[in-house]
Amino acid sequence: MKKTALITGASSGLGLEFAKIYAKQGYHLVLVARNEGKLYSLKSELEKKYQATVHVFAKDLSLDDSPFDVFDYVLEHHIVIDTLINNAGFGDFGTFAHSDLQKQTDMVHVNVLTLMQLCHLFLKPMIQRGNGNIINMCSIAGFQPGAMMSTYYATKAFVLSFSEAISVELKGTGVSVMALCPGPTKTGFEEKADLGMSGLFKNIKNSTAKEVAEFGYKKMKKKKVVAVHGINNKIIVFGSKILPRKVVRNLVYKIQN
Repeated sequence: MKKTALITGASSGLGLEFAKIYAKQGYHLVLVARNEGKLYSLKSELEKKYQATVHVFAKDLSLDDSPFDVFDYVLEHHIVIDTLINNAGFGDFGTFAHSDLQKQTDMVHVNVLTLMQLCHLFLKPMIQRGNGNIINMCSIAGFQPGAMMSTYYATKAFVLSFSEAISVELKGTGVSVMALCPGPTKTGFEEKADLGMSGLFKNIKNSTAKEVAEFGYKKMKKKKVVAVHGINNKIIVFGSKILPRKVVRNLVYKIQN
């Protein structure tokens, strides 16, 4: 019996690459994103190339109750989700005091609240069945405070801590949770977050979405809890752990500017 993966933010970037990987591995898919046109285009491509069954559910995950709408869709269509990939999320560049408050609020909603609610909804049936996997898209940003992207970095710190904590709670259940932590990645995220002038994307080598997704899939199969992509990013994470917090926060600020 074929397994099914549910992927949020599936219309582009990492979500799109994960969809291709899982379809190639023989999974059926449930693809969730706001852009219905892109989702149906991807559905057509994957069904033709891999003979996968692809369900499309267009939804803005910044809206209240959207995770419950996703869960209800799955129940109504009698779909069993074996893998949940919480990939939807976005950032913003600039000082917090001069940012758009609604955008910051929506960011917390999508990056934190929606992710947490989807985990809660899908974990229970996974535990009852005794198997399942969740990949929560995190970032090396989760290991340090990030001036000029303060809310985004803080949301990823939540995702990292949350994922690690529930991974311990799930021991012995057959269900695994992994926080996937790439560094700067060319996904289209940098354009939406107005990061064109950020040193984060100008001065640090960027990975491709395909590279990160393939890495994430391999580490998920090995039941890794925290997966940091790339040697340079591993060095950055290690440095953020051993250097004084004052040094780390000022260093990140300099890199961003």
